[in-house]
Amino acid sequence: MSERKYFGTDGIRGKVGESPINPEFVTKLGWAAGKVLAGRGTNKVLIGKDTRISGYMLESALEAGLSAAGIDIALLGPMPTPAIAYLTKTFRCEAGIVISASHNPYYDNGIKFFSSNGFKLDDEIEAAIEAQMEQPLECVASDELGKATRIGDAAGRYIEFCKGTFPSDLSLKGLKIVVDCAHGATYHIAPNVLAELGAKVIEMGTKPDGLNINDKVGATSLDAIRQKVLDEKADLGFALDGDGDRIMLVDHKGNVVDGDQIVYIIARDALKTGQLKGGVVGTQMSNLGLEVALTELGIPFARSKVGDRYVMELLKEKGWCIGGENSGHVLNLRLASTGDGIVSGLQVLACMLNTEMSLYELTRGMQKYPQTLINVRFNDNGTDPLNHDEVIGAVKEAEVQLADSGRILLRKSGTEPLIRVMVEAEKSVDSDKWAAFIADAVRKVTA
Repeated sequence: MSERKYFGTDGIRGKVGESPINPEFVTKLGWAAGKVLAGRGTNKVLIGKDTRISGYMLESALEAGLSAAGIDIALLGPMPTPAIAYLTKTFRCEAGIVISASHNPYYDNGIKFFSSNGFKLDDEIEAAIEAQMEQPLECVASDELGKATRIGDAAGRYIEFCKGTFPSDLSLKGLKIVVDCAHGATYHIAPNVLAELGAKVIEMGTKPDGLNINDKVGATSLDAIRQKVLDEKADLGFALDGDGDRIMLVDHKGNVVDGDQIVYIIARDALKTGQLKGGVVGTQMSNLGLEVALTELGIPFARSKVGDRYVMELLKEKGWCIGGENSGHVLNLRLASTGDGIVSGLQVLACMLNTEMSLYELTRGMQKYPQTLINVRFNDNGTDPLNHDEVIGAVKEAEVQLADSGRILLRKSGTEPLIRVMVEAEKSVDSDKWAAFIADAVRKVTA
């Protein structure tokens, strides 16, 4: 992806009230997007949001900008990110806009776009929107202004879509599932999907107040759902993030099942059923245990840069369907055009029912390697610590000692002056030892 002034790997994100997440910028963004999209097909754009209090303000700003450019707007209200991708396609809109900062706290927010086919917007269109931002905002004539409408049955449409990805000959009757919606965009979706498929649902994080999204709940705060699964003697737990594109699972013993393990379960099942197209894409941070387990099954594995955007790019390049990140972004392009937490969870449930195995048993085929991550802060004076002879030498020494039983990754943080040192090994004592060894070398050259 080429350099952008505003767009990052997952849209535009920041603290509410500060540039760029303020009414002035977002109004101009809506107008610029509208100008770029104007005259294409339906001339209509969908807008959906998560449950943050700032969503109302940003929704109004986008609506004003798009209308000024002559674009009609369909407002969905609070809806999961993957629902907006799906509905953009089904309503034949030119684009879908999501107002969300995913797993971030309520005082952050962001804007991201989907194209008419439900995939993230192409780099070229993002570049054209940024170029249009540099032009003065000019409003179309009154008789050409865009009109805004609300879609009342959006939730019902998406619930039916999710249910449609689950095998029609299976039922969740007899399963008790804890569902944590992080007080986010799935609060009125996920419990209904599972209940309508027959499960007994125990709800958590389904009372959004605009300020409590991701607050000690959801895919990034798993202590509460782990305890709830044990207290309720549930079969498993679903932990979704604020916008519903990520999921982490909890088995009946209270163990966390992360994105790597979910990808493994789904890929192994696809192989058995003849639905695996090619191989699996992970990222540089995917656990070595995933790669080893897939290799043992004869499933090709490739790594992309960190970020679901890059997983998607590599999947498209290779013509494969299944990929994901350990953080819980899971892609199956056979079923959805973007990461979908609910759909991913349903795929795992289908595996459980078809194999008559518990979630705990399904994960046994993949042994996660101990992973040690050390962040080393450095003075960003233009020199790259990763190219320093002492650091390169330390990495080589560790690689020789670990041989094929470990993996080393050094990378710069994209948001802070940090070098992230990650080491995986068969034993935690080795991952700890060599991560500390390499981190010390980085500290010496950055002091």
